[in-house]
Amino acid sequence: MIDNFIDAHVHLNTRSTAKIELAKEWNAGFLSINTNIPFFESLEKQEEVVHDLQKKYPDRIKFITSFDTQYWNTEKWLPHALEQIKKGIAHGATGVKIWKNIGMDKSVKDANGDFVMVDDSRFDTIYAYLAENDILLIGHQGEPRNCWLPLEEMTVNSDREYFSSHPEYHMYKNPEYPSYEKQMLARDNMLRKHPNLKYVGLHLFSMEYSLDEVAKRLDKFPNTKTDLAERICHVQLQAMKDREKVREFFIKYQDRIIYGTDVIDDGSMDEKDLTEKFKTLWQNHWSFFATSKELSAPEFKGVFHGLELPQDVLGKIFRENAKETYGFKSCK
Repeated sequence: MIDNFIDAHVHLNTRSTAKIELAKEWNAGFLSINTNIPFFESLEKQEEVVHDLQKKYPDRIKFITSFDTQYWNTEKWLPHALEQIKKGIAHGATGVKIWKNIGMDKSVKDANGDFVMVDDSRFDTIYAYLAENDILLIGHQGEPRNCWLPLEEMTVNSDREYFSSHPEYHMYKNPEYPSYEKQMLARDNMLRKHPNLKYVGLHLFSMEYSLDEVAKRLDKFPNTKTDLAERICHVQLQAMKDREKVREFFIKYQDRIIYGTDVIDDGSMDEKDLTEKFKTLWQNHWSFFATSKELSAPEFKGVFHGLELPQDVLGKIFRENAKETYGFKSCK
């Protein structure tokens, strides 16, 4: 693995230290993304955990803050959300996250009972505040496109297995929810309305199925970047079909792609299993991007070859872009 790399998309929601000791061993850093997820602790408690880890391991961890939908459809909502954002930034957050609950949560609807999307005018004050104060927004909107497809049409086993076990989240079976296309259109509309907003489209802009579509957004919205978190298997699937096209994508957009794994440290794994998961992902991902080895992935059948990207490109994807975007220094 490249020296001094950054896993710029994780959720460090426990105070266990084994993963940080592993990062020290690998000379790595973490970006922990606090998120308004129902099964996570509150945003305030997530921040407390990160601060405790930062005290023990200065310079190795940065974090992203967020806001919730408490008081939704009341006059209290916007002041409350802005206060959460301001407090998070004042406490050291390096940006703000907006999550897929906007557009996919039945409790976040308008007075007519329609789902509220990220381009809703009620968010404009937040976006304007972020842009005016040069604060980064990172966004996870929608789900993988597979979520809206029948199981037999899904492209990777991990999605097929997950939505088989959790049909309540399988949008193909929930047609009353906004479509995948509406999710992506709302995100694009938001970026079009706020061209000065600095934005990272997480999970390959939620367009993991087509690097062509990701490229269109990077071209159309020059203030944006993207990350690879939890979507590298989709890149590998495309590399199996056309390795050179995938390789050219990473070379062309080398300044705008950020490495991350999306590992969730919520206490459900013991420390040994958690550190092994990090090591396995880091090693496998590095082999794909840095070598030309013949490889396979558990998410789909078949073999593919690593991209063997140039060293300077690897340095940007695994380190420099995260340093520039999230304010990392050298990990110590």
